[in-house]
Amino acid sequence: MVQPLQPIGASSRILLGVLFFILFIAAWSAATFGGFVSSTFLADPLTMLHDGWFLLSQQNFLHDIGMTIWRVVGGFVIAAVIAVPLGIAMGAYKPIEAMLEPFVSFARYLPASAFIPLLILWAGIGEMQKLLVIFIGAVFQIILMVAVAVANTRRDLVEAAYTLGANDSGIVKRVLIPANAPDIAETLRLVLGWAWTYVIVAEMIGASSGIGYMIINSQALLATGQIIFGIIVIGIIGLISDFLFKSVNRWLFAWRLA
Repeated sequence: MVQPLQPIGASSRILLGVLFFILFIAAWSAATFGGFVSSTFLADPLTMLHDGWFLLSQQNFLHDIGMTIWRVVGGFVIAAVIAVPLGIAMGAYKPIEAMLEPFVSFARYLPASAFIPLLILWAGIGEMQKLLVIFIGAVFQIILMVAVAVANTRRDLVEAAYTLGANDSGIVKRVLIPANAPDIAETLRLVLGWAWTYVIVAEMIGASSGIGYMIINSQALLATGQIIFGIIVIGIIGLISDFLFKSVNRWLFAWRLA
């Protein structure tokens, strides 16, 4: 009998994860091959694979995938470079928090997709517009989550550092940042997943390449197999990036797991 919060082994975790995918594909196959859902609305797995091969072999879909990845990484990196220092400053210094927190809390509720018409007017339909959509969607989330993590630093660590002679800047550099580095890295991992939703929306409007561009074109053709393949590709890329992020975090902050 499984108890709440009881850990399981790595092999059991992998098997259970794979089992869910198998059950999902089985249910999908039963619904489509069994005729319960029209192929106009939902392609079966074999049609999806056929349409995916068509995209990769004849429609240069690899280029679309590369463009989407570049946009996600570019916009996310710009947001992280700006947001992490601001979040640390907000968490460490209460006057900065008092000044910025109301605006950041207000701005993080604004949907990035709502800015697309304005961004097209300001930056056109080129790459800058897509990068700005991702930036707007990610930067305020990162700032607030980092600020909360830094503000919740254990007070005994700060007091011990002052007792040992640390100054104010030393507290930030030697206590606040190292103590919260794992949480900041975890924040970046989570927000990277959100960045994918922003880029797909940006590519559906005023784009000539990318996974979102392919999906909106396929929708006009009622090519549900291509749409599903594009969605699955996004999920696979996200799963790989999430796994890599976790692996890097475990390597950098192995002491946190000890």
